[in-house]
Amino acid sequence: MNDTIAAVATASGVGSVAIVRVSGPLAKPIAEKICRFHNFKPRYAHLKELYDNEGGLIDQAIVIWFQAPRSFTTEEVVEFQCHGGMIVAERILQTVLTHGARLAEPGEFTRRAFLGGRMDLSEAEAVAKLIEASSEDAAKILARQMRGELRRFVEETRDALLRAVAHAEVTIDYAEEDLPEDLLENLKEQLEELAGQMRRLVLVSERRRGLIEGFRVAIVGRPNVGKSSLLNALLHDDRAIVSEIEGTTRDTIEERLRVGSHLVRIVDTAGIRESDDRIERIGIARSMRAVEQSDVVIALFDGSRPWSDEDARILKMLADYREQKEIIVAVTKTDLPLRLDVTKLEGWNPVFLRPEERGEQIVSALQRRLDRMGGSDELMLVSSRQIDAVRRAAEAVEAAVEPLETGELELFSFHLNEAIEAIASISRPVEFNEIMDKMFGEFCLGK
Repeated sequence: MNDTIAAVATASGVGSVAIVRVSGPLAKPIAEKICRFHNFKPRYAHLKELYDNEGGLIDQAIVIWFQAPRSFTTEEVVEFQCHGGMIVAERILQTVLTHGARLAEPGEFTRRAFLGGRMDLSEAEAVAKLIEASSEDAAKILARQMRGELRRFVEETRDALLRAVAHAEVTIDYAEEDLPEDLLENLKEQLEELAGQMRRLVLVSERRRGLIEGFRVAIVGRPNVGKSSLLNALLHDDRAIVSEIEGTTRDTIEERLRVGSHLVRIVDTAGIRESDDRIERIGIARSMRAVEQSDVVIALFDGSRPWSDEDARILKMLADYREQKEIIVAVTKTDLPLRLDVTKLEGWNPVFLRPEERGEQIVSALQRRLDRMGGSDELMLVSSRQIDAVRRAAEAVEAAVEPLETGELELFSFHLNEAIEAIASISRPVEFNEIMDKMFGEFCLGK
């Protein structure tokens, strides 16, 4: 990191202020040349005129020098806070580049902060996610992670695993000594509890992932049950074709809307039924995949028609996902004579939708579920990488229990070291180049 990088750190477009950020050993000398000023005070806002290489005035701007290591990247950093609009910011950036800096890659400032010890990988990921946060709950969760909440969990889990390895080594080295009889039994209980905690964390994080990315909501039901009509009511627009002909919707239709403080991606699916039509079967397969990938399922049942095999199939599918997803069961076409055996829906607390208010009823039910999913202060993993790491650590701990019981302590230690490596990869892995290239490459330019 001997070179100096620079980028515009604010979003494109017209605004009152734009920021050009420079980090590296040449940051202060470059600022001195552009400002024709040499008495910068650390962390002090200087109002200075900025000049290009030909002596032309670029702008009058606030210039702040952050002396290493007391900066975001832990390097020498200078920020030029100029008038908004890309022309001024780009002129400053081009002038900085001619004085020896190079254009920063996406996420390179945060990458340098990580390498300088300013933050770990979990905190860096929180920075990236916070920029794209889709709800207030997401912003709160990510702010806690930026303050090191997940890092503390990783450190505590790693310490517990290291203690377990140490106990196993003591047992191996002093097998002939009089060690406590319940040592291994206590160790087994501790590991099972630890694995359970990690499994719960993975489950909670998968169920609440929509807080970060936006919740996926799938509308399912037999053909002609009113799925497309409900989607149109939610959007206040005729987005989906509505027809009395069964099988009109043959593919998934996805739209975004905001429910309370939550961003929702809602998917209208093809009707689920047995079909000989090849195209319709493809649509039904996509419907099933949409349900599998969703956070919330809205299952519709036609109150004007008798209970059918398709309804039973859908209800069985709901039962299979009951522990994994939030499920809203609703009865449609309630303005017609009731012919559906609603006793089949006992235990699901169905909502009986009034045609003129169905959108408002579903939004109200959906918001209650989403608020419940987002209202917890529980620790949460915010990326697939973190979830996979904790899952692998839990699997390794569970794999260690059996050799512990059979006295194969070398194998036991091997599995625990696998768990330690997996859990450590969340914050600061030993081999992290590939992970860093992938993760920081997803950042926006200037961050």
